Amino acid sequence: MKISRELLKEILAIAKESYPNEFIALLSGKKDLIEELVFLPFMAGERSALIHLDMLPLGVKVHGTVHSHPSPCCEPSDEDFFLFTRYGKYHIIVCYPFTMNNWKCYNYKGEEIELEVV
Repeated sequence: MKISRELLKEILAIAKESYPNEFIALLSGKKDLIEELVFLPFMAGERSALIHLDMLPLGVKVHGTVHSHPSPCCEPSDEDFFLFTRYGKYHIIVCYPFTMNNWKCYNYKGEEIELEVV
């Protein structure tokens, strides 16, 4: 799977703007390219973000999720592991200070995987 460099930059910019609160969105795009964010109503705070997945429009292809951590740790929490099992195969966590080196991708089991940036 691949992710658009422009989308990754946009994700990092949103995380910086949201800091110190978390943000969360869904990842969408073509068959083998993540290139869009889908925003649903969510509640965010300094320690968590909760997305209302029941409001997902019909027909939207969801590859996974993305959310920010306001700390310099991109490791998933117990709540993150639960989220990973809900939608998609790819789950990105971006962490402070939100540069191109401050993100990781995980599969639905919470195992770190690689996404090619194109």
